[in-house]
Amino acid sequence: MKILRLLGDESRLRILRLLRSEELSVAELQDILAMGQSRISMQLAQLRQAGLVEVRRSGQKSLYKVSRVPETVEKLLAESSTELIEAKQDDRALQLILRRRRDHVRSYFDELAGRFGRNYVPGRSWKGMAEMLLKLMPPLVIADLGAGEGTLSLLLAQRAQRVIAVDSSPRMVEYGSDIALRHGVNNLEYRLGDLEELPIPDTQVDLALFHQSLHHALHPETAVREAARILRPGGRIVIMDLLKHRFEEARDMYADVWLGFSELELTDLLQQAGFRDVETSVVHREEESPHFETVLALGLR
Repeated sequence: MKILRLLGDESRLRILRLLRSEELSVAELQDILAMGQSRISMQLAQLRQAGLVEVRRSGQKSLYKVSRVPETVEKLLAESSTELIEAKQDDRALQLILRRRRDHVRSYFDELAGRFGRNYVPGRSWKGMAEMLLKLMPPLVIADLGAGEGTLSLLLAQRAQRVIAVDSSPRMVEYGSDIALRHGVNNLEYRLGDLEELPIPDTQVDLALFHQSLHHALHPETAVREAARILRPGGRIVIMDLLKHRFEEARDMYADVWLGFSELELTDLLQQAGFRDVETSVVHREEESPHFETVLALGLR
């Protein structure tokens, strides 16, 4: 079989193993594999030609991932995890790359802690927030996921039974916890954690909320599945984010990983995570360029 002959080369097999786990750029593959750029590009071209790999643009970068592969290739990739000498080293190097990505987002918010409200952040509109709050039915146990310094968490705590605010930035958690303590808000608890590994046990909350935070997740589908995990049966998810846009500068200016989401993408994310009665709507458009729009998505667990 032509594909199996192609994967007889260990370097191509190593690349395919990595891309089965994660979308990666050529530069990231260089760091993991310690190979030259021209060699990796040549191997990727051959894998693409064989239909095993596809590519998408993300700003100035090209990100590669595995396409659907035949069962024989899946079996070969599974076996390679134990048979390839470099497999464990590749996996460890991949985790370092992913940690580096998360650190980039986290460092941005560490610098921003305490300055929200004085600095412009796209999508934080009172009109959009009001649209969302009107749909809430307190008293609820609410998880504010990617809570930042807790502006919204504090508002929700006025009516909620309990609010669990989760953020990956230690400084944001420290700042938000201090604000809650100084204002005597006893039903608001801050927890340090990642959107894709929430520090909340299963079926603990009534409402899982992503307010302008999902576009910072490396894997939005994983974050949404985590939200589904912590929700009680009949619980609700609310996502308020930027509608898909082309303002590439947002990646550097605001540490955005994704340039928003279309209504269809949010619908698919929610349905694939097991949510039903999914609703989406565009609730705000900013007057100033680049005219960010805010999209609201809801689903029932």
